[in-house]
Amino acid sequence: MAQKLYDRTAEDLGNVVGLEHVNVTIPDQGLASEFYLSGLGLTRDPYMFPGTNNMWVNVGNSQFHLPSRGPQVLRGHVGLVVPSLEELCERLNEVKPQLADTKFDCKRHNRYVEATCPWGNKFRLYEPDIERFGAINLGMPYVEFTVPEGTAEGIARFYRELFYTPAQVKENGEGRAAHVCVGPRQELIFRETDRKLPEYDGHHLQVYVQEFSGPHDELDKRGLVTEESDQYQYRFQDIVCLDTGKCLFTIEHEVRSCTHPLHNRKMVNRNPHQNNRHYRLGADEWDWTLPRSTQRLDPPQPAPEPTTPLARRRAARMAAV
Repeated sequence: MAQKLYDRTAEDLGNVVGLEHVNVTIPDQGLASEFYLSGLGLTRDPYMFPGTNNMWVNVGNSQFHLPSRGPQVLRGHVGLVVPSLEELCERLNEVKPQLADTKFDCKRHNRYVEATCPWGNKFRLYEPDIERFGAINLGMPYVEFTVPEGTAEGIARFYRELFYTPAQVKENGEGRAAHVCVGPRQELIFRETDRKLPEYDGHHLQVYVQEFSGPHDELDKRGLVTEESDQYQYRFQDIVCLDTGKCLFTIEHEVRSCTHPLHNRKMVNRNPHQNNRHYRLGADEWDWTLPRSTQRLDPPQPAPEPTTPLARRRAARMAAV
């Protein structure tokens, strides 16, 4: 048997291959623009929903969808990566006067900035960290929900068995949480609390899955499919105990196939440094990726000694190259 050189499970992705958007409704596009675009430095999608009934906001390869209706508030927070926390704080300070008399707030912590939108949605913004968030300088690495005590194990099992994606329970200084893989270095986190939770108000998230029909069949058997949207999409909202059927947490999932026409659509991201006073030709668009390498930070482990004549001949040829 070959010597084990690497932890190959560390690169397992599972069936859910991308967390594309979080959808919360907003009552005022002007205030939303001040917060998401001017403050956070994100980009309104230039091609989709240019009117006043909805706005899509790009953040790396993910989005916020912000339809114009009464406000919805996610029970938890959204984790974002931005290029610079110092520049983020400068922008947030600049929009404070425009967001006065709303729920807007921002606070600098050791490792992140916590920002609150005009209607109470919370965000934690981090600087790039390849080990934690992957090779991005702008993106949505996780969404964290606050869930009732005693539900983390059941939630992790729900995603493992129905969506065939890695999910495990972890504990740290912030408590016990289910971590669910929903794309390369993207997670849904469900953190337990003993506090009373607000009523669910209809906000949702959207993911892409490779095997589309299997999870649908398992959800349908349990009566959990809430919308047969079209050929490429369905929805469900209750995460349940697989033994008893008891609802553990409610958050609507918009589930899309990888054959969906919008899958892998290029997201335009602007460079927030550009303005009419300090402009550099050719620097309008922002590259949200960081250089990637197959090189390990630690020295590679030696290959095992060849044990058969064929393996020894192959090793000799490789050494001669």
